[in-house]
Amino acid sequence: MPVERKLSPTHDAPYRGLRVLDFGQGIASPYCAMLLGVYGADVIKVEPPEGDWSRYLGTTYGSHTTLSAVYNRGKRSLCLDMKHKDGIAVAQMLARDCDVLIEGFRPGVAARLGIGYEDLARDNPGLIYLSVSGFGQGGPYSKRPGSDSVAQAFSGLVSINVGNDKTPHRVGTTISDVVTGVYAFQAIATTLFARATVGTGRWIDVNLSQSTAALLGHKVAEHILEGGAPRALNVPAGSYQTSDGWMMVTLVNEPQYKRLCAAVDRDDLASDPRFADFAGRADSADMLISQMREVFLTQPTDAWLTRLHAADIIAERILNPGEWLRNIHVEATRAAVCQDTPGVGPVYAPRTPGIASLSEDRLCPAPDVGQDSYAVLIEAGFERGAIDDLVKAGAVRQAKGGGTS
Repeated sequence: MPVERKLSPTHDAPYRGLRVLDFGQGIASPYCAMLLGVYGADVIKVEPPEGDWSRYLGTTYGSHTTLSAVYNRGKRSLCLDMKHKDGIAVAQMLARDCDVLIEGFRPGVAARLGIGYEDLARDNPGLIYLSVSGFGQGGPYSKRPGSDSVAQAFSGLVSINVGNDKTPHRVGTTISDVVTGVYAFQAIATTLFARATVGTGRWIDVNLSQSTAALLGHKVAEHILEGGAPRALNVPAGSYQTSDGWMMVTLVNEPQYKRLCAAVDRDDLASDPRFADFAGRADSADMLISQMREVFLTQPTDAWLTRLHAADIIAERILNPGEWLRNIHVEATRAAVCQDTPGVGPVYAPRTPGIASLSEDRLCPAPDVGQDSYAVLIEAGFERGAIDDLVKAGAVRQAKGGGTS
């Protein structure tokens, strides 16, 4: 019989006692599982013998890249060979006793492996089953391979991210993967709330393309109502180079434009009839922005920020991730967290917004492949000799140096 963990939920760890199986690889589904772990769930990362492919995407540090080290914190790793019948049998047994199962296989693969929702829910009706894919479980594109870049392109995000080179660009981080993980976590959270009353779980279908499209919000409505590409919004808002760096300037109403002109000693731009309102500034964007660029190049960023903030203009220095991490506000608010990860070193990441305490600091670092195989299976009720047999057969793997108790 599985070892029962009788732990009470708290605001710091509302999902304490929740058992989660994470079959996901990459970022989207592992990030969703990690968020459950941040809030106290016991997350078992089930990996193939070669490990999650994110362990090799980028520069490797020990058994990790930054992707695997950041998005697999707070988990234990069980290594199963799902090409082995005994590996599948172990997965099926664990799934019958878990609360949440997360998978990122291509549609149909989990069912072929015997760990599809219909099969598992017969024995575990309370199971909350999350499938993450590129295009969803149904529809004409469901079998297509998906990725963060593909989702950015398909959703329309790339089309509205046009650079000064007039070329549409993908956003320079895995925004589709991350937002999919957040939407998936939200869907699981609402289903857990419903399960407390309804008594049953459900199958949740979340995909990268829909999640990324949801980020565009009003852009879809705007495109239709304006008959295509809309006017530029709140010109001359945007990024500007100063004498020593870059900054972002934002406008959200008409009075701010006049205050901006006064703050940069260009009242003539405020009185120019070509720039009298939102529509006029949008139609004359190139002319106005070019003049603002000349102005901002004349002084350093701090000098401009002092003047702009005094005029109640929304503006801030453009930081790179390292500068953000060392910023005095970030340090004062403890907006980042660090886990010392074996074989890697200190792994920094932004703190998860909205948590009730600094509990994220206590997360265990991302595990090695199969680091906890014995411990997980012993808790699930397996005898040590039976685990030894599974290891000898190749159905289960244990990382070198991993404990066996």
